[in-house]
Amino acid sequence: MLTCRSLFFRIDRVVGFTSRCLKSKQERFRIMSFFRRNSAMDGGSKKENMVNLVWRPISTHSSSVVDSEAAEGQCSKPSGVSERAPVVSSAKHSVSLEVGASLMKFIKGKEGTTQMKIEEEMGVKIIFPSSRNEDHIIIEGGSVDCVTKASERIATIIHEVVKSPTLDYSHFVSLPLAIHPELVAKLVNFQNSILGNNSLAGDKQDVQPVDETRLYTLAELGIEKSIFIKPSTFHLTVLMLKLWNKDRVNAARDVLKSISPSVMDALDNRPLFIRLKGLDCMRGSLAKARVLYIPVEEIGDEGRLLRACKVITDAFVKAGLVLEKDANQSLKLHATVMNARHRKRKDKRKKMDTFDAREIHKQFGTEDWGEYRIQEVHLSQRFVFDQSGYYRCCASIPFPGGHRD
Repeated sequence: MLTCRSLFFRIDRVVGFTSRCLKSKQERFRIMSFFRRNSAMDGGSKKENMVNLVWRPISTHSSSVVDSEAAEGQCSKPSGVSERAPVVSSAKHSVSLEVGASLMKFIKGKEGTTQMKIEEEMGVKIIFPSSRNEDHIIIEGGSVDCVTKASERIATIIHEVVKSPTLDYSHFVSLPLAIHPELVAKLVNFQNSILGNNSLAGDKQDVQPVDETRLYTLAELGIEKSIFIKPSTFHLTVLMLKLWNKDRVNAARDVLKSISPSVMDALDNRPLFIRLKGLDCMRGSLAKARVLYIPVEEIGDEGRLLRACKVITDAFVKAGLVLEKDANQSLKLHATVMNARHRKRKDKRKKMDTFDAREIHKQFGTEDWGEYRIQEVHLSQRFVFDQSGYYRCCASIPFPGGHRD
């Protein structure tokens, strides 16, 4: 897994001279980029990832730094140095390192402890951007070595954070279902019937007070509105992704666009329909459910949908954009309707990560939700929504006949 492939940075070195007739000059520098190369992805062994430094020539402008005496033409001749020989002052090195806005807090650490530790041990200064929309940090130090070591330390931190649950998934590949209005309407009715809000669909004068006993019962069962999936975001998930900076997002866009012909081939260039029927529980029991979902069946049962999903997954894995644990998981397409993880708790100390779905299953366990055509694939951004209420689309490709009606 290329966990740090997109960490590219530039080293600008400024050297000051003190000399009576010194003039500023142009110098040619180089760009330095470093990344972690996953040997497993490249056909090697699964040993610990290594940091590789790659130098690429570029031309940049740098000006000499002259002390105040030289600036005033009063430069004195240093002891042991001839009058014509310039004296080199201590060099200053800086690195612009793209890490991603979502990772800044991990580099800072709690109350800035991680940042301070790196600065003290490496003899550098880490400068964070003033805007949350910027992805770069700057590392300044007195030598290339200390700046490079600080950069490698940060790369290690990012590598560990990305693998851990502390960094949530930022994007996912989705098959939108909320584009079907009739399905959205069924999901709204499903939620209202459980929450006891069917009367809200009528005229205001016909609205009856909600039974307080019913609310109390729902609370005891761990059922509340926040654990229902918003109908406007209804979808099938193909693949979860952690795209923590702009380079990785752009790479994911390119991957999805590039595989459109292969996806069409996997689907035999024919429209694909699915059937949604029943309700089921993801692991555990209905009495202590965490995720309640609608099973998905491909009409015709030809396996075309799973073949297309494999083409998508394989391409993202090959590009180094998928965590190893996610790449090794088998895909089970399902349409989630309730998820206890989404629960909004006023008291954070009270943790209820399950709900009792037995009565819901009795009522909707054999529900026929209908047949629907899969029209397109999205690279979706989590926690951000478009005007329709669906997840922001970063890129998309159509399925055969998949242009929206």
